[in-house]
Amino acid sequence: MKYYLLIIFAAVVAASTILIRVPIPASGGYFNFGDIAVVFCGLYLGKTRGAIAGGLGSAIADLLGGFFIFAPITFVAKGLEAFLAGLFKSKNPTFLIFGALAMVIVYFLAELFIPGMGLPAALADLYANIIQAVSGAVGGRVLFLIVERALPRKIT
Repeated sequence: MKYYLLIIFAAVVAASTILIRVPIPASGGYFNFGDIAVVFCGLYLGKTRGAIAGGLGSAIADLLGGFFIFAPITFVAKGLEAFLAGLFKSKNPTFLIFGALAMVIVYFLAELFIPGMGLPAALADLYANIIQAVSGAVGGRVLFLIVERALPRKIT
């Protein structure tokens, strides 16, 4: 594996996460389109490398955006999302829902225990996280299919 690709993909994930952010006032979090890049990383790089690039890039976006408390949670949630996308890539694409569900569940459980958040904030974020996860699964899969057709050979 060319390790510079991992760094480049993590940077792309961070940039796509930061580029368009829609604030969620109830929790102080934000909706973004970085999940498309996270799922793409899992599908393109495979489960382990995709999890590293997706989790690291998303956590870096949290750090750069000032969401320090979320960085380790995001690393786990997005890393797991990419890992499961990579794990199920050769199966039916509907299996991508497992990665989406994992991301939503990790954030929901974490927000329950973050001081000052609790159940109201976790519930407020739930709908945005579901929409983000589903759009990430669909968008990431579509992007992967486009790239797979455009590039005859993998460069990883």
